[in-house]
Amino acid sequence: MRTGADYLASLDDGRVVLVDGQRIDDVTTHPAFAPVAHTIAELFDIAADPANGMQYISPETRATANRTFGIPRNAEELRLRREAIQTWARHTHGWVGRSPDHVGTFVASFAAHPEIFADGDRDFSANVTAFHQRVLSENLYVSYAIIPPQVSRATTASGWEGEYLQVGVVRETDDGLIVRGSQMLATGAAIADEILVSCIKPLGPDDEDFAISFVVPAAAPGLKLYCRRPYATSATSTFDYPLTSRYDEPDALVVFDDVLIPWDRVFVNRNTVGVRRQFFDTGAHILGNWQAQIRFATKLQFIAGVARRVTQVNGVDKIPSVQEKLGELAALVAGVESAVLAAEYTAAPDDAGQWLPGRRALYGSMGMQSEIYPRVLAIVRDLVGGGVLQLPSSIHDLTSDVTAHDIAHYVQSPGVSSEDRIKLFKLAWDIIGSEFAGRHQQCEMFYAGAPFVVKGVYAYRNYGYEEPLHDVEQFLSTYKIETA
Repeated sequence: MRTGADYLASLDDGRVVLVDGQRIDDVTTHPAFAPVAHTIAELFDIAADPANGMQYISPETRATANRTFGIPRNAEELRLRREAIQTWARHTHGWVGRSPDHVGTFVASFAAHPEIFADGDRDFSANVTAFHQRVLSENLYVSYAIIPPQVSRATTASGWEGEYLQVGVVRETDDGLIVRGSQMLATGAAIADEILVSCIKPLGPDDEDFAISFVVPAAAPGLKLYCRRPYATSATSTFDYPLTSRYDEPDALVVFDDVLIPWDRVFVNRNTVGVRRQFFDTGAHILGNWQAQIRFATKLQFIAGVARRVTQVNGVDKIPSVQEKLGELAALVAGVESAVLAAEYTAAPDDAGQWLPGRRALYGSMGMQSEIYPRVLAIVRDLVGGGVLQLPSSIHDLTSDVTAHDIAHYVQSPGVSSEDRIKLFKLAWDIIGSEFAGRHQQCEMFYAGAPFVVKGVYAYRNYGYEEPLHDVEQFLSTYKIETA
């Protein structure tokens, strides 16, 4: 299987990545991208080691492949898929939100239902299955850009002033589609192999030119990646910013200057129904978001561990009010953990034999994510108090002859060295207060879309109100107004 070194070498391909008005020559050495690129390389090394249990023999390729990219065909395969996802998530403690197993899962579900991609003027089903086999055989890192730029949220692309602000088809040629415009939010695209480009937001009947789905190499001619301000470059050291310095994923606006998309890379072409069906009729939205909840649960477990350790170091973990806070935190984390397992327990095969986690538990947990994560951070804030504010300015205060003695003497806790206390509280700050932390709070709140959509559409429609409604109606029928 592909190793981390193989992955890093593949990124030297001439891709156009832009930050601060400048093009980046090499993402594997630039301080904004090198740390997270090397983290992804570590993930590939983990998968390449058979001892880690992430490998299986793919029936599609009849060769060794990464289990997180496979189609689960029974309950046991679904369980093993969860364990493989957890293996990667635990390595990053859940802080890499768009690791390769996220979009790789979507591609697997696409391939489980190739018939969805044959419903149109052209049959693109073979393209989907072929690309899935490439992901399996080459162990690819696929990012995606499936949200239109926020030009106007009141209308769709066909109602905007200015042509092709959202990526759309300019014309068709014998070789493929010529596309122009932009799409967001391509997390990880600057260090990915391929980008899946489509639109998950509902489109109107006049939006056909923008109703597309395709995969494109990150280094395709005419494709540019405009990255948000990187936080890793401001991390003075791993000691000062232990999360920022490792896991700062680049988010990018993808711009297409008349990019050729060969026909064999097209999944949907000018089909407003087709772009919706690829996500919701293939099971991709279910399986992909289950991966996200597994990762989210892992992240919450890590944060809970930091909170618990803070109370130990501060010597307050025996105080009832502190234990209440830790208990609330435990309840929040356990709820997400339980939903992941409940979705697995209630899983069932779809009509193609792909095993999908139970919608009720999955979407129920997703519906609360935008409230759970801020509440978790609020609890951590309460527990750390001012301890994260009165910290040495940097690691140099611990090593300089001018400052080291005072820091060691005054910034400490009983039985805990100055270095260990500062290290812990620097980590807590990177969870709740740094720019990296702020970005993560925003991402977790909007991970699966606007909260009103996640609750009002996904959670509401998939709960299954029919059964409790029937119970209520049946109960009401058992009594009536009694007359003398």
